[in-house]
Amino acid sequence: MNNLFDIQQFQQFDNLELIAREVVEGFITGLHRSPFHGFSVEFAEHRQYNQGEATKHIDWKLFARSDRLYVKQYEEETNLRCQLVLDVSSSMLFPFDNKGENRLMNKLAFSVYSAAALIYLMRKQRDAVGLTLFSDHIEFHSGNRISSVHAELLYGKLAALLAAGKKDLNKTTNTVEALHQIAEQVHKRSLVVLFSDMLDDSAGDELFSALQHLRYNKHEVILFHVTDHKQERELDFINRPYRFVDLETGHHLKLTPGELKDRYRKAVRTYFDELKIKCGQYQIDLVEADIHQNFSDVLLNFLLKRKRLF
Repeated sequence: MNNLFDIQQFQQFDNLELIAREVVEGFITGLHRSPFHGFSVEFAEHRQYNQGEATKHIDWKLFARSDRLYVKQYEEETNLRCQLVLDVSSSMLFPFDNKGENRLMNKLAFSVYSAAALIYLMRKQRDAVGLTLFSDHIEFHSGNRISSVHAELLYGKLAALLAAGKKDLNKTTNTVEALHQIAEQVHKRSLVVLFSDMLDDSAGDELFSALQHLRYNKHEVILFHVTDHKQERELDFINRPYRFVDLETGHHLKLTPGELKDRYRKAVRTYFDELKIKCGQYQIDLVEADIHQNFSDVLLNFLLKRKRLF
């Protein structure tokens, strides 16, 4: 599926859970037609009753229909605990639409829809999910749970981010501090799924130390590096003068892209090659998530990671 088509088709309903469901079901349909058609996606709400167990959790309505004893699965029986972590700093609003006509096609919106789809997928798999939003500080943090009330809270927090506009400019990033806090706040061993453009001037070796902190606390980590590959990685602009504005600081620079394209590409490639090497050393899955590519890349990499954990 094309991301833009997905969003434009369903945004009229103003219901993030509905969009998430459509994205996930479309992904599963495509999965069965792809080379991964043998990949199992189990959606279990019950398990068979074992003799000798307490009977208070038996689903008697299901017994009446099937003449078999099944036990409802509750949060303590979850398969996986997952913490979704979203960078909501101003750089995630790129490409920024000053008129607000295309605000649903930036890095933040891509991360929101991806996270919503993962929440829907995990709840169907009886996985507990939590959410953390950060910029230069932790803006919101919830533990991982599986209840429908909790899911509605998370969808609401994510939906509010889609309204981001001029008032959300000049929010800086402190990825390092956020990751250290998350490593300490997520107490039980979890899968941490991070969506970020990894544009933090203060990072350097400190960023790798923060990623290592997550692994030291026994968390598994997937880092989705969210990017507009064409513009941010390749500097693919028409060769004419532009005024580039830093969405976090407001600083601007006037230049013609063709004059420094080669140097820019080399610097960016060096930075992300180093990030890839460090993530490999710490056994962190690094996945480039291009906002113009399919949401299925995010869902598939999540499922492949989940499968390796069980």
